[in-house]
Amino acid sequence: MRAKKTAADEMIRGPRVESAIDAATSVLGFDDAPSARRLRDPRELYPKPPFEKQTQPWPGLAGLMTPRPDHGEESYRGSGRLLGRKALITGGDSGIGRAAAIAFAREGADVAINYLPEEEADAKEVMTLLGEAEVNATALPGDIRDEEFCRKLVDDAARDLGGLDILVNNAARQHARKSILDITTEDLDWTFQTNLYA
Repeated sequence: MRAKKTAADEMIRGPRVESAIDAATSVLGFDDAPSARRLRDPRELYPKPPFEKQTQPWPGLAGLMTPRPDHGEESYRGSGRLLGRKALITGGDSGIGRAAAIAFAREGADVAINYLPEEEADAKEVMTLLGEAEVNATALPGDIRDEEFCRKLVDDAARDLGGLDILVNNAARQHARKSILDITTEDLDWTFQTNLYA
C-alpha cells in the first residue's frame, strides 16, 4: 500500500527535481530557456582541432591559450550544495583547480586558492570570478614543494576562511619528454615533490 502524497512531500521533491534539471541543463548542453529543453550535441559546443601551435614557458597561463579553456566560467551554475563549507584548492588558478574553485564558489563554499607566484595573472581572474559568486575567497601564492610553506598554507587558509572542511590536492607538474633518457634529476625531483610529497 502506497502512502498518500502530502503537500510537504511535494515541497521536498520540487526543489530537488528543479535542481537536477538545472544541473542537467548546464552539463548536457540544453538551451538556456527553461521552457525549451532541447538537447544540443556537445560535439558542436566547443572548439575543434586543428588548433594553431602555441607554446608558453612553464607553467603557462590559461589566459594566453587559444582557444581559451572552458573551466565553467560561463556555463556552470551552482545551486547551494556547499553552503557554509570552506575549501582549500591547490593549483586553483588554472585547469581542474580553477574549475573546482569556480564550481565550489558557485555552490556556496568559501574558497582559498593556492598557486605559484608566476601564475598571478590567472589567479586574479579566478579571484574576480569568486568575488562574483559572493563568497569569502582568498589567494595564497607559494610553492607547495616547501613543507614549511604547506603548513603555513593550511594555517592561513583556515584563518582567512574561518576553518577548513575540504582540501583539494590538485596542483601537479608534468613535463613531456621525447625519451625517458631526457628526464633530468631536477625534473623528477620537482615532479615528485609537487605531485606526491605536497
